[in-house]
Amino acid sequence: MKLLLAALVAGTALAAQAAPDGATIAAKNNCMACHQVATKVVGPSYKDVAAKYRGDKAAEAKLIAKIKKGGVGVWGQIPMPPQQIADADLKVIVKWVLSQK
Repeated sequence: MKLLLAALVAGTALAAQAAPDGATIAAKNNCMACHQVATKVVGPSYKDVAAKYRGDKAAEAKLIAKIKKGGVGVWGQIPMPPQQIADADLKVIVKWVLSQK
């Protein structure tokens, strides 16, 4: 029983360590080509996005939809094309973006 419990705990710890964070997923999906954490590149910095949506309870859903559909006009006239990123990855990216201070 103790061996089984130890194996489950170890497996859970390894799974948690193996899960990529938002920065890793964003980099893998080329988000960093247009966005950086603290500086504006083509699009807004992630810190600016987090500040704009801070306190907005619907921010996560809004940003996921915006990333999927693309858009223009909120941050300037350079359009962001629709992105083809898995929903689970999008959720991790958006949570990470919104956590920036």
